[in-house]
Amino acid sequence: MSVSSTFNSVGSSSSYTESARKPKHKRSAPFSIRLSPEERARLAVEAAGAPLGAYIKARVLGTVPVERKRRKVLTIKDREALAQALALLGRSHLSSNLNQLAYAANIGSLLVTPETEADLRAALADVRELRRLLLTALGFRPEGRS
Repeated sequence: MSVSSTFNSVGSSSSYTESARKPKHKRSAPFSIRLSPEERARLAVEAAGAPLGAYIKARVLGTVPVERKRRKVLTIKDREALAQALALLGRSHLSSNLNQLAYAANIGSLLVTPETEADLRAALADVRELRRLLLTALGFRPEGRS
């Protein structure tokens, strides 16, 4: 596989850009109910910490309440470290430099020796790993896993 086809395949096979293009599923219309403060308090006690809407839905439909999914909360130090890493990555102009290398390879002005190609492939692997780590740190699922 040539260097230019490797760079082109990276941009076209990214699930991040594909997921951004997928249409979102429309949510169904909400159903409202008015409760007195006493009724709401009673239901909250019965729900035992479960989301009140999910508890009411489960009781009405006779199903088992679904457990609440909680987002991972980053500590202040983790947030600061992630912000610094993203800032450094943004200032590095890495994407621009890689794009210039791909362009030079495509037009034939970059002399691609086996050593150059190995270096480019190693850089590409590093960029993929960096992307995976950042997405994981931000709470996104790694590609190909659910």
